[in-house]
This record gives sequence, structure tokens and C-alpha cells, in this order.
Amino acid sequence: MSAKLQCLLAVLLLSLISAWAQAPKSAKAPVTEDWKDADAAMGRAGQDQPDGTHKYSLPRTDLTVTVNGVQIKAGLALGSWVAFKPVANGNSMVMGDLVLTEDEVAPVMEVLQSGGIKITALHNHLIGELPHVMYMHIHGTGNAASLGKAIHVAIATTKTPEASAPAAAADLDIDTKQIDQILGHSGKNNGGIYQVGVPRAEHITEAGMAIPNSMGVATALNFQPTGGGKAAITGDFVLLGKEVNPVIKALRENGIAVTALHSHMLEDQPRLFFMHFWANDDALKLAKGLRAALDHTNSAKK
Repeated sequence: MSAKLQCLLAVLLLSLISAWAQAPKSAKAPVTEDWKDADAAMGRAGQDQPDGTHKYSLPRTDLTVTVNGVQIKAGLALGSWVAFKPVANGNSMVMGDLVLTEDEVAPVMEVLQSGGIKITALHNHLIGELPHVMYMHIHGTGNAASLGKAIHVAIATTKTPEASAPAAAADLDIDTKQIDQILGHSGKNNGGIYQVGVPRAEHITEAGMAIPNSMGVATALNFQPTGGGKAAITGDFVLLGKEVNPVIKALRENGIAVTALHSHMLEDQPRLFFMHFWANDDALKLAKGLRAALDHTNSAKK
């Protein structure tokens, strides 16, 4: 190739690059999924989440549960939820966590399995609560309305209340700004519970499908004020296997009890473990203990 031809090609290439750089960028707008059929099947309206899921909150406000004399609000540890996400071929994936009394477990499990919903975990989150509460994690893939119908029928076998107005954001007598600063992440007031979500840094999948944070793969740190600057805390750390024991050590050294350790999914990559905890003490002291544990995890930076 002659030097003249090489020069002409170089000039042409530079012109094309310049034109592309100066042209207005028209990113394709995200497609908004129509969840009307799923809402109808579930018997209630879900809420679109920023990460692309459609989520239903099912607080067990019918339950009166206490732990060491503290009456647990639904937002602290009694919040069932179900979330849908679009996947290939017009199907959806659904995941959720259902809060159940002991006598509700068997009927719910039977209805879910009959409707093609997999049970991926069944366990406690708390210790010493009265009455005893179980947590059933679920997963399914298929037509959103069909999945929603099966879940709706299962929930109908329980005393979970029908859809109701969100709980009022009651005043919090704990220093939430200080808690945010200590944890390095900001929270929100959900019906009198201060909730902080801390995502993992990894890309997480279940059965090869990406799992957004709103489907339960972000560490959840919940504070329920108990008076005088104190708070009851619970939630779950989302952990890799190598992080489990350093986090246990950090929590226990800071007066926070570990109440459960288990999986929530069956085919997750990377393999995750979920650690639940409990304490009732000075809110800022507990926030420092939670931060010490977070420092042993590969959590996303704010």
C-alpha cells in the first residue's frame, strides 16, 4: 500500500471517529414491563424498583411477636416480600421470603410446589421470639401471572393481611445521620424502622440469571428504636464463605448475637451465606459493631 493511500485512509478514519464522537447519543430507553396481569394474580399492586424488579411487600402486621420483651415491628423482621424480574422469552423470574407461623408452613409449601414454585430455604431468623416464626424462601421461573396466582393462593392459606396503606414514617429517637456516617451507607425510615441496605460488589446470579439487589442479595441492617437512644437491631449479612467467621467474630466482639447462618438460594454464584443477628443496646454503639463486621465483607462502595 502506497504512503499516499495510507495517509488518505488515516484521514478518513479520523473523520469517522470525530463524526461519531460529535453525534448526539441516543441510548435506547429501558423497556417498562407491564405488570398488570401479575398484580391481578397477586391480588394487590406491586411497586417498580430502580433495579428493574416489580416488588410486593407483605408485612405480617397481624402477628404480635416479642424478643426479650421487645415487640417486633413488621419492618424489623416480619416483612414478607415477593419480587418479579423479566427474563428471556417473555417469562419472569420470581423470588421471595415469606414470614410464616409454624402451622402455616406445610399448607404454604404444598400450594407453592403444586404451582411450580420451588422452596429454596426454610429456617429461623431470630432466637427466642414468641411465638416462633419461620421464613420460607422461594424461587420460580415462567409466566408472571401463573407464578403470581400460585403465590397468591399460598398466601391466602395464611393470615397475612390484604394490601393496606404503608405504615406512617414514625419519628425515630436515634441519630440516623450518625448511623449513616458510621456505616458509610444511608438508610430510610420505613414505618418507624431505620433500614440500611448495603449491596455486594460482585455480580450475583441464580441458575445463571442475574439477581438484582431488591431480590434479597444486599446486606440488610435494621434499627427499631427502643427508647433512650437505644435500638433493637436485626437483619442479615450477605457473605462469601471466607467472610463468615470473621464477621461472626466482629459481631460477637461488639455485643451482637448471631442468630442464624444459612443459604437462601440453591444455585447462586458466587455461593452466598446469610447471617442473621440480634442486639438491643445503644444505637451508635451497635452501628459501630455492624461497621466492624461490614469491613470484613466485599461490599460495594457508596
